[in-house]
Amino acid sequence: MSTLLLALIAGAVIGLALGALGGGGSVLAVPALIYLLDFTPAAATTASLIIVTATSATALYAHATSGNVRWKTGALFAAAGILPAMAAATLAARLPGQVLTGAFAAIAGVAALRMLKPSKAEKEFRPVQPVRAAGAGAGLGAITGFLGVGGGFLAVPALVGVLGLRMRPAVGTSLLVITVNSLAALTARTGSAAPLHWAVIAPFTGAAILGAWDGKRLAAKITGPTLQRIFAVTLLAVAAFMLTDAIR
Repeated sequence: MSTLLLALIAGAVIGLALGALGGGGSVLAVPALIYLLDFTPAAATTASLIIVTATSATALYAHATSGNVRWKTGALFAAAGILPAMAAATLAARLPGQVLTGAFAAIAGVAALRMLKPSKAEKEFRPVQPVRAAGAGAGLGAITGFLGVGGGFLAVPALVGVLGLRMRPAVGTSLLVITVNSLAALTARTGSAAPLHWAVIAPFTGAAILGAWDGKRLAAKITGPTLQRIFAVTLLAVAAFMLTDAIR
């Protein structure tokens, strides 16, 4: 299979994940770039930030037009998480890769299991508590900075479990968090020596953007609990893969 076709397929799948589930893009993009498209880890991380930033911004716009973005909550999450993410990233640079991979798998698994638990009927949206939202955002930023991921797969469980958002608003709001975090990380990587293969990144990004629009339409056709189960199963699969990779 040609590199271009692989880039288009992988991009479409990641776009669907971001558009429908509000997360998974940065988790899926890096393995796809490394194992399918022969990127080095450093180049794959930088390229995935470009792809996820463009795709999440597109998906964010699509969800915003439907009123599924809680801007105040998302802004608090994003702003509160920037400095903790930087501090945690500095600490993470001193630890072995296997430790970080194992921690990633553990946190993803816990988040998935929490979302798989039977939940009560969805509540109406309640007013945002700034202190609670900022605290959750700071914690999320620290975790994502420590583990070196965009954080969308953790943002949705946090928005649902900590702040009590319903699933669809949580998906839309998480895209705001992903966009801001990815932009911040990409800015920090400006001037990186890792080469960027635009012949692969460009079609990958284009397919992901188109997939994000389809993902948003898919989310509108699936009930909140079903969407939450799909998201949780995706998290478990990623956690299992990462744990296996850490143990080997």
